[in-house]
Amino acid sequence: MTLVSYRFAGIGARLATGMLCLALFAAVAHAATPSGAPAAPIAGEHWVGSWAAAPLDFRQLSPLGTPPPVAPEDRAFPGLTLRQQLQPSVGGSRLRVRFSNRFGTAPLAVSAASVARGTGGGAISPASLQPLRFDGRPGLTIAPGSDAWSDGIDFAVEAGQTLVVSSYFERSTPLSTVHLQPSNATWRSNGNAVSAPRLPDAQRVPVNAFVTGVDVWAARAIRTVVAFGDSITAGGLDGDGGGNSYPQQLATLLRKSPGPGAAREVAVLNVGIGGNRLLYGGAGQSGLARFGADVLGQSGVTHVIVLMGTNDIGRTAFIGAPGQVVPASEIPTPEQLQAGLQQLVRQAREKGLKVLLGTIPPFGGSSYWNEHTEALRGAVNRWIRGRQDVDAVVDFDAAVRNPAQPLALLPAYDSGDHLHPNAAGLAAMAGAVDLQELRE
Repeated sequence: MTLVSYRFAGIGARLATGMLCLALFAAVAHAATPSGAPAAPIAGEHWVGSWAAAPLDFRQLSPLGTPPPVAPEDRAFPGLTLRQQLQPSVGGSRLRVRFSNRFGTAPLAVSAASVARGTGGGAISPASLQPLRFDGRPGLTIAPGSDAWSDGIDFAVEAGQTLVVSSYFERSTPLSTVHLQPSNATWRSNGNAVSAPRLPDAQRVPVNAFVTGVDVWAARAIRTVVAFGDSITAGGLDGDGGGNSYPQQLATLLRKSPGPGAAREVAVLNVGIGGNRLLYGGAGQSGLARFGADVLGQSGVTHVIVLMGTNDIGRTAFIGAPGQVVPASEIPTPEQLQAGLQQLVRQAREKGLKVLLGTIPPFGGSSYWNEHTEALRGAVNRWIRGRQDVDAVVDFDAAVRNPAQPLALLPAYDSGDHLHPNAAGLAAMAGAVDLQELRE
Protein backbone atom coordinates (compact mmCIF):
# COMPACT_ATOMS: atom_id res chain seq x y z
CA MET A 1 0.00 0.00 0.00
CA THR A 2 1.26 3.44 -0.90
CA LEU A 3 1.07 5.83 2.03
CA VAL A 4 0.93 9.57 1.58
CA SER A 5 1.21 12.24 4.28
CA TYR A 6 -0.84 15.39 3.84
CA ARG A 7 -2.11 18.36 5.82
CA PHE A 8 -5.66 19.67 5.78
CA ALA A 9 -5.77 23.27 4.55
CA GLY A 10 -5.78 25.48 7.61
CA ILE A 11 -5.59 22.56 10.07
CA GLY A 12 -2.33 21.65 11.73
CA ALA A 13 -3.16 17.94 11.98
CA ARG A 14 -1.07 15.56 9.85
CA LEU A 15 -2.67 12.32 8.80
CA ALA A 16 -1.16 9.34 6.99
CA THR A 17 -3.59 8.15 4.32
CA GLY A 18 -3.71 5.19 2.07
CA MET A 19 -5.77 4.00 -0.81
CA LEU A 20 -7.33 0.62 -1.34
CA CYS A 21 -8.62 1.05 -4.88
CA LEU A 22 -10.28 -1.83 -6.58
CA ALA A 23 -11.52 -2.02 -10.21
CA LEU A 24 -15.06 -0.90 -11.07
CA PHE A 25 -17.89 -3.40 -11.51
CA ALA A 26 -21.52 -3.33 -12.61
CA ALA A 27 -24.33 -4.39 -10.30
CA VAL A 28 -27.95 -3.64 -9.53
CA ALA A 29 -28.64 -1.64 -6.36
CA HIS A 30 -30.38 -3.63 -3.64
CA ALA A 31 -31.69 -2.81 -0.16
CA ALA A 32 -30.41 0.77 -0.28
CA THR A 33 -32.04 3.90 1.09
CA PRO A 34 -31.32 7.51 0.12
CA SER A 35 -28.37 8.98 1.98
CA GLY A 36 -29.54 10.71 5.14
CA ALA A 37 -33.06 9.22 5.21
CA PRO A 38 -34.07 8.81 8.86
CA ALA A 39 -35.48 5.53 10.12
CA ALA A 40 -39.23 5.63 10.64
CA PRO A 41 -39.95 5.59 14.37
CA ILE A 42 -42.24 2.93 15.81
CA ALA A 43 -44.52 3.94 18.66
CA GLY A 44 -43.06 2.83 21.97
CA GLU A 45 -40.10 1.04 20.42
CA HIS A 46 -37.74 2.38 17.80
CA TRP A 47 -34.19 2.45 16.47
CA VAL A 48 -31.85 4.99 17.99
CA GLY A 49 -28.34 5.91 16.95
CA SER A 50 -25.69 4.56 19.32
CA TRP A 51 -22.60 5.25 17.20
CA ALA A 52 -22.05 7.21 14.01
CA ALA A 53 -19.31 8.82 11.96
CA ALA A 54 -19.48 11.53 9.32
CA PRO A 55 -18.41 10.14 5.93
CA LEU A 56 -16.46 12.12 3.40
CA ASP A 57 -15.24 11.66 -0.13
CA PHE A 58 -11.83 10.00 -0.26
CA ARG A 59 -10.88 12.44 -3.02
CA GLN A 60 -11.28 15.32 -0.56
CA LEU A 61 -8.60 14.08 1.80
CA SER A 62 -6.02 16.39 0.26
CA PRO A 63 -6.26 20.18 0.64
CA LEU A 64 -7.01 20.81 -3.03
CA GLY A 65 -9.66 18.11 -3.36
CA THR A 66 -7.53 15.77 -5.49
CA PRO A 67 -6.69 12.18 -4.53
CA PRO A 68 -3.21 11.40 -3.25
CA PRO A 69 -1.02 9.74 -5.93
CA VAL A 70 -1.16 5.95 -5.95
CA ALA A 71 1.20 3.64 -7.80
CA PRO A 72 -0.47 1.63 -10.60
CA GLU A 73 0.31 -1.67 -8.85
CA ASP A 74 -1.61 -0.49 -5.76
CA ARG A 75 -4.89 0.17 -7.57
CA ALA A 76 -6.57 -3.26 -7.31
CA PHE A 77 -7.32 -5.36 -4.22
CA PRO A 78 -10.02 -7.93 -5.08
CA GLY A 79 -11.15 -10.34 -2.38
CA LEU A 80 -10.57 -8.08 0.62
CA THR A 81 -11.90 -8.14 4.21
CA LEU A 82 -12.08 -4.88 6.17
CA ARG A 83 -12.52 -5.06 9.94
CA GLN A 84 -13.50 -1.87 11.80
CA GLN A 85 -13.81 -1.40 15.55
CA LEU A 86 -16.17 1.15 17.12
CA GLN A 87 -17.65 2.05 20.50
CA PRO A 88 -21.44 2.40 20.94
CA SER A 89 -22.58 5.08 23.38
CA VAL A 90 -25.77 3.38 24.64
CA GLY A 91 -26.72 -0.27 24.96
CA GLY A 92 -29.53 -2.45 23.75
CA SER A 93 -30.53 -6.04 23.02
CA ARG A 94 -30.69 -5.64 19.22
CA LEU A 95 -28.57 -3.76 16.70
CA ARG A 96 -28.22 -2.96 13.04
CA VAL A 97 -25.30 -1.58 11.03
CA ARG A 98 -25.27 1.14 8.37
CA PHE A 99 -23.10 0.83 5.28
CA SER A 100 -22.56 3.90 3.10
CA ASN A 101 -21.78 4.48 -0.56
CA ARG A 102 -22.60 8.17 -0.29
CA PHE A 103 -19.59 9.29 -2.32
CA GLY A 104 -19.20 6.29 -4.56
CA THR A 105 -19.43 6.60 -8.33
CA ALA A 106 -20.13 2.88 -8.80
CA PRO A 107 -22.29 0.37 -6.91
CA LEU A 108 -20.75 -0.99 -3.72
CA ALA A 109 -21.05 -4.78 -3.35
CA VAL A 110 -20.75 -6.11 0.20
CA SER A 111 -20.44 -9.88 -0.22
CA ALA A 112 -20.60 -10.81 3.48
CA ALA A 113 -20.47 -9.07 6.85
CA SER A 114 -20.47 -9.85 10.56
CA VAL A 115 -20.45 -8.19 13.97
CA ALA A 116 -18.73 -9.33 17.15
CA ARG A 117 -17.29 -8.02 20.39
CA GLY A 118 -13.71 -6.87 20.02
CA THR A 119 -10.90 -8.25 22.16
CA GLY A 120 -8.19 -5.84 21.00
CA GLY A 121 -6.06 -5.25 17.93
CA GLY A 122 -8.73 -6.30 15.45
CA ALA A 123 -9.34 -9.65 17.17
CA ILE A 124 -12.86 -10.74 18.13
CA SER A 125 -14.61 -13.03 20.59
CA PRO A 126 -15.75 -16.07 18.53
CA ALA A 127 -18.62 -16.75 20.93
CA SER A 128 -20.12 -13.35 20.18
CA LEU A 129 -19.77 -13.51 16.37
CA GLN A 130 -22.97 -13.12 14.36
CA PRO A 131 -23.41 -12.75 10.60
CA LEU A 132 -25.19 -9.70 9.26
CA ARG A 133 -27.91 -10.12 6.68
CA PHE A 134 -29.68 -7.73 4.34
CA ASP A 135 -33.34 -8.47 3.61
CA GLY A 136 -32.43 -12.01 4.64
CA ARG A 137 -29.51 -12.24 2.22
CA PRO A 138 -25.83 -12.53 3.16
CA GLY A 139 -24.79 -9.53 1.06
CA LEU A 140 -26.09 -6.48 -0.74
CA THR A 141 -25.22 -3.93 -3.40
CA ILE A 142 -25.59 -0.24 -2.57
CA ALA A 143 -26.20 2.31 -5.30
CA PRO A 144 -23.93 5.37 -5.56
CA GLY A 145 -25.08 8.14 -3.25
CA SER A 146 -26.99 5.79 -0.95
CA ASP A 147 -26.81 4.21 2.50
CA ALA A 148 -28.19 0.81 3.53
CA TRP A 149 -28.94 -0.81 6.88
CA SER A 150 -28.42 -4.45 7.75
CA ASP A 151 -31.32 -6.42 9.17
CA GLY A 152 -31.69 -6.10 12.91
CA ILE A 153 -30.17 -8.96 14.93
CA ASP A 154 -30.38 -10.02 18.56
CA PHE A 155 -27.05 -8.87 19.97
CA ALA A 156 -26.53 -7.53 23.47
CA VAL A 157 -24.72 -4.19 23.29
CA GLU A 158 -23.21 -2.33 26.23
CA ALA A 159 -22.31 1.35 26.22
CA GLY A 160 -18.61 1.96 25.74
CA GLN A 161 -17.65 -1.60 24.81
CA THR A 162 -15.78 -2.33 21.58
CA LEU A 163 -17.73 -3.76 18.67
CA VAL A 164 -16.10 -5.01 15.49
CA VAL A 165 -17.79 -5.00 12.08
CA SER A 166 -16.14 -7.14 9.39
CA SER A 167 -17.01 -6.79 5.71
CA TYR A 168 -15.89 -8.87 2.73
CA PHE A 169 -15.68 -7.41 -0.77
CA GLU A 170 -15.33 -10.23 -3.29
CA ARG A 171 -15.28 -7.90 -6.24
CA SER A 172 -12.95 -4.97 -6.71
CA THR A 173 -14.40 -1.63 -5.61
CA PRO A 174 -12.97 1.89 -5.48
CA LEU A 175 -12.44 3.25 -2.01
CA SER A 176 -14.74 6.26 -1.92
CA THR A 177 -16.77 6.77 1.25
CA VAL A 178 -14.49 6.98 4.28
CA HIS A 179 -14.32 8.52 7.73
CA LEU A 180 -11.43 9.52 9.92
CA GLN A 181 -12.92 9.28 13.40
CA PRO A 182 -9.78 8.84 15.54
CA SER A 183 -11.40 6.57 18.15
CA ASN A 184 -11.85 3.85 15.54
CA ALA A 185 -9.43 1.59 13.74
CA THR A 186 -9.64 -0.57 10.63
CA TRP A 187 -7.58 -3.56 9.51
CA ARG A 188 -7.55 -5.37 6.16
CA SER A 189 -6.83 -8.94 5.16
CA ASN A 190 -7.03 -10.90 1.93
CA GLY A 191 -9.88 -13.32 1.39
CA ASN A 192 -13.17 -13.77 3.23
CA ALA A 193 -12.22 -13.50 6.90
CA VAL A 194 -15.43 -12.05 8.37
CA SER A 195 -15.69 -15.07 10.71
CA ALA A 196 -12.01 -15.31 11.63
CA PRO A 197 -11.26 -14.69 15.34
CA ARG A 198 -8.02 -13.01 14.24
CA LEU A 199 -7.36 -11.67 10.75
CA PRO A 200 -4.56 -13.50 8.92
CA ASP A 201 -1.73 -11.16 7.84
CA ALA A 202 -3.74 -8.16 9.03
CA GLN A 203 -2.57 -4.70 8.02
CA ARG A 204 -3.74 -1.49 9.69
CA VAL A 205 -5.59 0.84 7.34
CA PRO A 206 -5.24 4.61 7.96
CA VAL A 207 -8.86 5.35 7.02
CA ASN A 208 -12.19 3.76 7.98
CA ALA A 209 -14.44 2.82 5.08
CA PHE A 210 -18.13 2.23 4.38
CA VAL A 211 -19.40 1.50 7.93
CA THR A 212 -20.90 4.74 9.28
CA GLY A 213 -23.49 3.87 11.91
CA VAL A 214 -24.81 1.43 14.50
CA ASP A 215 -28.35 1.64 15.85
CA VAL A 216 -29.80 -0.15 18.86
CA TRP A 217 -33.45 -1.06 19.39
CA ALA A 218 -34.90 1.00 22.21
CA ALA A 219 -37.92 0.00 24.24
CA ARG A 220 -37.20 2.85 26.66
CA ALA A 221 -36.69 6.60 26.57
CA ILE A 222 -33.30 7.48 25.09
CA ARG A 223 -32.11 10.88 23.96
CA THR A 224 -29.73 10.93 20.99
CA VAL A 225 -27.38 13.91 20.79
CA VAL A 226 -25.36 14.62 17.66
CA ALA A 227 -22.13 16.61 18.12
CA PHE A 228 -21.61 18.49 14.85
CA GLY A 229 -18.33 20.22 14.07
CA ASP A 230 -14.75 20.09 12.81
CA SER A 231 -11.53 18.63 14.24
CA ILE A 232 -12.19 20.16 17.67
CA THR A 233 -15.29 17.94 17.76
CA ALA A 234 -13.76 14.96 15.94
CA GLY A 235 -10.90 14.90 18.46
CA GLY A 236 -7.84 12.70 18.51
CA LEU A 237 -5.43 15.54 17.68
CA ASP A 238 -3.85 16.03 21.09
CA GLY A 239 -1.01 13.63 20.47
CA ASP A 240 -2.05 11.03 23.05
CA GLY A 241 -3.07 8.54 20.38
CA GLY A 242 -6.18 7.59 22.31
CA GLY A 243 -8.75 8.97 19.95
CA ASN A 244 -10.04 11.27 22.67
CA SER A 245 -12.82 13.76 21.90
CA TYR A 246 -15.19 15.99 23.82
CA PRO A 247 -18.24 13.97 22.63
CA GLN A 248 -16.54 10.82 23.94
CA GLN A 249 -15.92 12.53 27.28
CA LEU A 250 -19.48 13.85 27.29
CA ALA A 251 -20.86 10.33 26.81
CA THR A 252 -18.76 9.15 29.75
CA LEU A 253 -20.01 12.00 31.94
CA LEU A 254 -23.60 11.15 31.11
CA ARG A 255 -23.12 7.50 32.00
CA LYS A 256 -21.41 8.32 35.29
CA SER A 257 -23.99 10.86 36.43
CA PRO A 258 -27.50 9.56 35.71
CA GLY A 259 -30.11 12.22 36.03
CA PRO A 260 -33.61 12.20 37.50
CA GLY A 261 -36.68 11.17 35.61
CA ALA A 262 -37.38 8.53 33.02
CA ALA A 263 -34.97 9.71 30.31
CA ARG A 264 -31.67 8.92 31.95
CA GLU A 265 -29.85 7.46 28.97
CA VAL A 266 -28.29 9.71 26.34
CA ALA A 267 -26.50 8.54 23.21
CA VAL A 268 -23.79 10.83 21.86
CA LEU A 269 -22.86 10.65 18.17
CA ASN A 270 -19.68 12.35 16.95
CA VAL A 271 -19.98 13.65 13.38
CA GLY A 272 -17.01 16.01 13.44
CA ILE A 273 -14.71 16.20 10.40
CA GLY A 274 -11.20 17.61 10.68
CA GLY A 275 -10.74 20.74 8.57
CA ASN A 276 -14.48 21.06 7.92
CA ARG A 277 -15.97 24.49 7.29
CA LEU A 278 -19.50 25.76 7.81
CA LEU A 279 -19.89 27.69 4.56
CA TYR A 280 -17.63 25.97 2.02
CA GLY A 281 -16.47 22.47 1.16
CA GLY A 282 -12.92 21.17 0.93
CA ALA A 283 -12.30 18.83 3.83
CA GLY A 284 -15.65 17.16 3.39
CA GLN A 285 -18.85 18.84 2.28
CA SER A 286 -19.62 22.16 3.91
CA GLY A 287 -21.45 22.06 7.21
CA LEU A 288 -24.49 23.55 5.49
CA ALA A 289 -24.48 20.80 2.85
CA ARG A 290 -23.97 17.81 5.17
CA PHE A 291 -26.17 18.83 8.11
CA GLY A 292 -29.24 17.05 6.74
CA ALA A 293 -27.56 13.66 6.32
CA ASP A 294 -25.10 13.76 9.21
CA VAL A 295 -27.44 15.22 11.84
CA LEU A 296 -31.09 15.16 10.83
CA GLY A 297 -30.70 11.72 9.23
CA GLN A 298 -29.56 9.94 12.41
CA SER A 299 -32.05 7.50 13.88
CA GLY A 300 -33.98 8.89 16.86
CA VAL A 301 -32.01 12.14 17.00
CA THR A 302 -33.37 14.57 19.60
CA HIS A 303 -30.55 17.11 20.19
CA VAL A 304 -27.68 18.68 18.30
CA ILE A 305 -24.60 20.52 19.59
CA VAL A 306 -23.23 22.81 16.88
CA LEU A 307 -19.60 23.97 17.07
CA MET A 308 -18.60 25.34 13.66
CA GLY A 309 -16.72 28.28 12.20
CA THR A 310 -13.12 27.84 13.36
CA ASN A 311 -11.84 26.82 9.92
CA ASP A 312 -13.95 29.36 8.03
CA ILE A 313 -12.33 32.05 10.15
CA GLY A 314 -8.82 30.64 10.51
CA ARG A 315 -8.18 29.87 6.86
CA THR A 316 -8.35 33.56 6.05
CA ALA A 317 -5.02 33.92 7.88
CA PHE A 318 -3.35 32.07 4.99
CA ILE A 319 -4.32 34.48 2.24
CA GLY A 320 -1.23 34.98 0.09
CA ALA A 321 0.77 32.23 1.82
CA PRO A 322 2.68 29.85 -0.51
CA GLY A 323 0.69 26.77 -1.42
CA GLN A 324 -2.54 28.06 0.10
CA VAL A 325 -5.60 28.65 -2.06
CA VAL A 326 -8.22 30.79 -0.35
CA PRO A 327 -10.41 32.48 -2.97
CA ALA A 328 -11.58 35.95 -2.09
CA SER A 329 -15.15 34.69 -2.43
CA GLU A 330 -14.54 32.30 0.49
CA ILE A 331 -13.45 34.96 2.98
CA PRO A 332 -16.44 35.09 5.34
CA THR A 333 -17.99 38.09 7.02
CA PRO A 334 -19.50 37.83 10.50
CA GLU A 335 -22.93 38.18 8.93
CA GLN A 336 -22.34 35.23 6.59
CA LEU A 337 -21.22 33.00 9.44
CA GLN A 338 -24.13 34.08 11.57
CA ALA A 339 -26.55 33.41 8.73
CA GLY A 340 -25.04 29.95 8.22
CA LEU A 341 -25.41 29.04 11.87
CA GLN A 342 -28.93 30.44 11.88
CA GLN A 343 -29.78 28.18 8.94
CA LEU A 344 -28.65 25.11 10.90
CA VAL A 345 -30.69 26.20 13.90
CA ARG A 346 -33.76 26.66 11.73
CA GLN A 347 -33.38 23.25 10.05
CA ALA A 348 -32.96 21.50 13.39
CA ARG A 349 -35.96 23.31 14.86
CA GLU A 350 -38.13 22.34 11.90
CA LYS A 351 -37.33 18.68 12.67
CA GLY A 352 -38.18 19.11 16.35
CA LEU A 353 -34.59 18.94 17.64
CA LYS A 354 -33.28 20.81 20.63
CA VAL A 355 -30.30 22.99 19.68
CA LEU A 356 -27.21 23.75 21.74
CA LEU A 357 -24.96 26.31 20.04
CA GLY A 358 -21.27 26.40 20.98
CA THR A 359 -18.97 29.41 21.05
CA ILE A 360 -15.74 29.16 19.05
CA PRO A 361 -12.73 28.38 21.29
CA PRO A 362 -9.69 30.69 21.27
CA PHE A 363 -6.70 30.07 19.00
CA GLY A 364 -4.29 32.85 19.95
CA GLY A 365 -0.69 31.93 19.12
CA SER A 366 -1.72 29.43 16.43
CA SER A 367 -1.24 29.76 12.68
CA TYR A 368 -4.89 30.80 12.50
CA TRP A 369 -4.52 33.91 14.60
CA ASN A 370 -4.23 37.52 13.49
CA GLU A 371 -6.18 40.63 14.36
CA HIS A 372 -8.67 40.06 11.55
CA THR A 373 -9.45 36.45 12.48
CA GLU A 374 -9.76 37.39 16.15
CA ALA A 375 -12.23 40.14 15.25
CA LEU A 376 -14.27 37.62 13.28
CA ARG A 377 -14.27 35.11 16.12
CA GLY A 378 -15.26 37.78 18.63
CA ALA A 379 -18.15 38.99 16.49
CA VAL A 380 -19.51 35.48 15.95
CA ASN A 381 -19.20 34.59 19.63
CA ARG A 382 -21.03 37.74 20.70
CA TRP A 383 -23.84 36.82 18.32
CA ILE A 384 -23.96 33.24 19.64
CA ARG A 385 -24.10 34.37 23.27
CA GLY A 386 -27.04 36.61 22.44
CA ARG A 387 -29.18 33.91 20.86
CA GLN A 388 -32.64 33.52 22.34
CA ASP A 389 -33.85 31.01 19.74
CA VAL A 390 -31.75 28.06 20.93
CA ASP A 391 -32.20 25.80 23.92
CA ALA A 392 -28.75 26.52 25.32
CA VAL A 393 -25.47 28.21 24.55
CA VAL A 394 -22.43 26.09 25.38
CA ASP A 395 -19.61 28.51 26.14
CA PHE A 396 -16.67 26.40 24.96
CA ASP A 397 -14.63 29.59 24.65
CA ALA A 398 -14.98 30.39 28.35
CA ALA A 399 -14.38 26.75 29.30
CA VAL A 400 -10.91 26.47 27.75
CA ARG A 401 -9.45 29.99 27.52
CA ASN A 402 -6.63 31.33 29.63
CA PRO A 403 -8.02 33.90 32.12
CA ALA A 404 -4.70 35.77 31.98
CA GLN A 405 -4.72 35.73 28.14
CA PRO A 406 -8.33 35.18 27.09
CA LEU A 407 -7.51 35.09 23.37
CA ALA A 408 -5.55 31.86 23.87
CA LEU A 409 -6.11 28.39 25.28
CA LEU A 410 -5.20 27.77 28.90
CA PRO A 411 -1.69 26.23 28.72
CA ALA A 412 -2.90 23.18 30.68
CA TYR A 413 -5.53 22.64 27.96
CA ASP A 414 -3.28 23.22 24.93
CA SER A 415 -2.28 20.26 22.76
CA GLY A 416 0.75 22.25 21.64
CA ASP A 417 -0.52 23.83 18.43
CA HIS A 418 -2.53 26.50 20.34
CA LEU A 419 -5.61 25.46 18.36
CA HIS A 420 -6.70 21.99 19.47
CA PRO A 421 -7.42 21.26 23.14
CA ASN A 422 -5.63 18.31 24.71
CA ALA A 423 -7.38 15.59 26.75
CA ALA A 424 -7.80 17.91 29.74
CA GLY A 425 -9.18 20.64 27.50
CA LEU A 426 -11.62 18.25 25.86
CA ALA A 427 -12.80 17.20 29.33
CA ALA A 428 -13.35 20.88 30.16
CA MET A 429 -15.41 21.25 26.98
CA ALA A 430 -17.56 18.27 27.91
CA GLY A 431 -18.00 19.72 31.37
CA ALA A 432 -19.35 22.94 29.89
CA VAL A 433 -22.41 21.14 28.50
CA ASP A 434 -25.55 21.18 30.66
CA LEU A 435 -26.22 17.45 31.09
CA GLN A 436 -29.78 18.00 32.21
CA GLU A 437 -30.50 19.90 28.99
CA LEU A 438 -29.59 16.74 27.07
CA ARG A 439 -31.94 14.59 29.15
CA GLU A 440 -34.99 16.75 28.55
